[in-house]
Amino acid sequence: MSTSSEPSKWLNSARNTIRLEAKAIGDLEDRIGAEFEQAVTEILACSEKGGKLVFTGIGKSADVARKTVATLNSTGTPAAFLHAADALHGDLGLVSEGDVVMAVSKSGATAELIALLPMLQARELNLMAMVGRTDSPVGRAARVVLDVSVQQEACPYDLAPTTSSAAQLAMGDALAMALMEARGFSSEDFARHHPGGSLGRRLLLKLGDLLDAGQQATVPHDAGLREVVLAVSEGRVGATAVLENGALVGIITDGDLRRALERDSSDWAGLCAADVMQTQPKCLPVSTRAIKALDMLESHRISQVLVTDEAGHLAGFVHLHQLMDAGIR
Repeated sequence: MSTSSEPSKWLNSARNTIRLEAKAIGDLEDRIGAEFEQAVTEILACSEKGGKLVFTGIGKSADVARKTVATLNSTGTPAAFLHAADALHGDLGLVSEGDVVMAVSKSGATAELIALLPMLQARELNLMAMVGRTDSPVGRAARVVLDVSVQQEACPYDLAPTTSSAAQLAMGDALAMALMEARGFSSEDFARHHPGGSLGRRLLLKLGDLLDAGQQATVPHDAGLREVVLAVSEGRVGATAVLENGALVGIITDGDLRRALERDSSDWAGLCAADVMQTQPKCLPVSTRAIKALDMLESHRISQVLVTDEAGHLAGFVHLHQLMDAGIR
């Protein structure tokens, strides 16, 4: 094997790959029509009856099928992967009556898939195909065919699956997104399917989940400056809430204290909380998503937010550092 010493050839090959794959994917748009709609309708009906969508394939098509199954499951469509070779040796038991089987193949004539066809037909399963040749054995046997044919592979020898795999992957994503839209799958549903990681936390974590009993710093509106300083220090959020007859009337931050101390020192002894507080503090209910609170703090360039309960009473503080440490980004 010889190695070329001209990087321009490598770069041209890379650019050509992107160009060919982009064109192949773009060509799929005109194929989203009646057969695609039928596939979505029948898969929805299958899942509503407790069935699942089983993808099967061999080689690179199997890799695409696995990824598509993961996308389907994460967006609300029950799906499973069955390797075509393993299906011939006992794993066909994964497929239940009422399931839909989607065979993925570039040629539509892979030996393992052809051997699998009689077994699927004998069980009267709903067979669909995502193939590069609609007139292939798999294509002819399928009830619904999604055409993922391409003009050529990006491989210079037209051998390694490249463009064809990109087209299969795009069609799989299109199917998953159509099914997601058809079943009204919401961001809350998405969160329930992704409880771990930053994505789940972004969608599920609420301010109420971050409240810390040690951050309930409050002072009465007539508290002296010394009491205010102690409260700000002990609350560990750089601020204290100001209450009057139990009702929230303001907030005092460490910045407010610094500004108060810029006054004439002869005034310090007479200052109380009401003299230095902000009367319109930023407040959010406990049910507010943490990511929304983080966006608000950053946009206003402040470090903490007051959190209120369902009745509008003070529940505590949440600090910017807590939101950053929560891993919602």
